[in-house]
Amino acid sequence: MGALCVHYFYWRCVSIATQEMQINEEIRDPEVRVIDENGQQLGIMDVRDAQRLADERELDLVKVSFNTPPTCKLMNYSKYRYDMMKREKEQKKNQKTIEIKEIRLSATIDVHDMEVKAKQCEKFLQSGNKVKVTIRFRGRQITKGEMGEDVMSAFYEMLNGVATMERAPKQEGRNMFMVLAPKN
Repeated sequence: MGALCVHYFYWRCVSIATQEMQINEEIRDPEVRVIDENGQQLGIMDVRDAQRLADERELDLVKVSFNTPPTCKLMNYSKYRYDMMKREKEQKKNQKTIEIKEIRLSATIDVHDMEVKAKQCEKFLQSGNKVKVTIRFRGRQITKGEMGEDVMSAFYEMLNGVATMERAPKQEGRNMFMVLAPKN
């Protein structure tokens, strides 16, 4: 019976322990300031007495502050971790992730092809994503940068009602790009 109890006690400590907080037997300080589960200070006591008190109340002794002397709190650690994970999950759910989609044009694109790309870009913008519009210059087209700027401005005019230009057309090497964001 004793070996089973020690094994269970060890398993309980290891299974819910994390790197960020020390709990129960992981606390190696000789004296700690103890706060009970209701927030009342019980004073500074020996760590073994604090652990005994936690075991009597069927709670965990958790080190919450590393000051001198360290502060430990009596709490149900597994419930605390569950509540923290639930809170983090709720925060992640409320966050809105914005993706950057890319649409590639060419310097010699036809009007109809540009209209098709504009419709696709409009779908991306309406779903709340940003769009990076890219033109890759091939061969001798690189000498005609103004041709790419004309294509970019015509493409932006097609999306004038749903997009705002976050970054103006800029040429870097063989590529020219601009970034569009959804209009509020």
